[in-house]
Formats: sequence, C-alpha cells, structure tokens
Amino acid sequence: MDAQSENSTERRARASAALAAKPDDMVETIATEARVTPAEILELLPEGVAVTAPKDAFDSIWTELTTWGEVLYVVQTEDVVVEAAGALPVGSESHGWFNIHSDSPIGGHIKKDNCAGVSFVDRAFHGRRSCSVWLMNKKGAAMLKIYVRRDENRELKSEQLAKFEALRDSYKA
Repeated sequence: MDAQSENSTERRARASAALAAKPDDMVETIATEARVTPAEILELLPEGVAVTAPKDAFDSIWTELTTWGEVLYVVQTEDVVVEAAGALPVGSESHGWFNIHSDSPIGGHIKKDNCAGVSFVDRAFHGRRSCSVWLMNKKGAAMLKIYVRRDENRELKSEQLAKFEALRDSYKA
C-alpha cells in the first residue's frame, strides 16, 4: 500500500508509536520503522521542536547560514551519511540548480525546485541537544542538513546557537 492510499490515521498511529519507543533516535530511523516520511515524524514532535519555513524563504535562510562560520553539512541516504565541516558558500542559480562553490570543503549543487520547505530542528539526539536546519524535499525527506557545531567541550557553540534560535524564531507562527 502506498502513502497516498493509506489511511492517514494509521500512518500517524504507527509514527507516534515509533517515536514514543525511541524518542531521541534519528528521525529517519524512526520514520523507516514506522513506514512514514521523516516530515511526518517532525510534525509529531512537541510544539517548537521542529519549526518549518516556507520554500520561498530558501534564499534568505541560505544567505543567513553563510554568516554562521564553520557548520556541519550532512547529506544522508539509507546507505550512507556524509559529513563535511566548513563554511557554507554563497550560492548562485544556473540551469535549475543552486550552485555552491568556494574554498570551503562544502560544495555542490542543490535542486532548489525540489525544496518543499526548511525545517529548524531542536531536539535531543542520544541525550544531547542538537540543532539543525533541514532542507526538506517534496517527498518528505531531508535533502541536506546543516548542524550547529560543538565546541571543544562538546557543547553547542553559543554564537551559532544564538543565530539558529533567532532564525528559527523568526518563522514561528
């Protein structure tokens, strides 16, 4: 049975049960176990834990993220998680892609038209606070994630955390 024909009440019940069983597990792992999308798990989190901005905020959000200094850039599939630390480059659009290139180790091409929204996620992951910005695609999965970095004591960097909170709060309803 596919997602469109399946009863949304059943999907929500599975997602809620999976989230309750492992509340600080990876969102994608919870979603896979519940046979739902990561976006459906984010919707079940307590108010304020996942705040979503509309897709037309992509440019202004990306511009702000380029001022954060070194971030952790993550792309995850079911088979691999790729992490790169560096400053986000300013992007430019060409041929249907948002292109990011500079001296930073972070570079590549983002299919911006596939972005359905930008989620600010502030939740525990294995007992530690984690703050990230997710570009969500139309299928309900993260295209990529940008994490607030940790300092030498494994605490979230205060300057980045303040910027994350301010940007997230600007999109709260």
